[in-house]
Amino acid sequence: MNPEGYRPYQRRTYCKDVACPVQIELERTTEGSEPYERIRRICRTECKHTTWEFHRWLTVNGYLIVKPD
Repeated sequence: MNPEGYRPYQRRTYCKDVACPVQIELERTTEGSEPYERIRRICRTECKHTTWEFHRWLTVNGYLIVKPD
């Protein structure tokens, strides 16, 4: 559930905004294909950005981290 007046973060918004080279490669391939899944594994195991960078980007762009009770 989202707080009223807020929308959820859409996956890979950060990656697209910072022009991540891995994201650019993903956009050039067909989702679900073998090359796509190979590139996607890079995101899961060898992300080029830090958690700090991502959280800082969220803050600067007005996102809130909300945890339900």
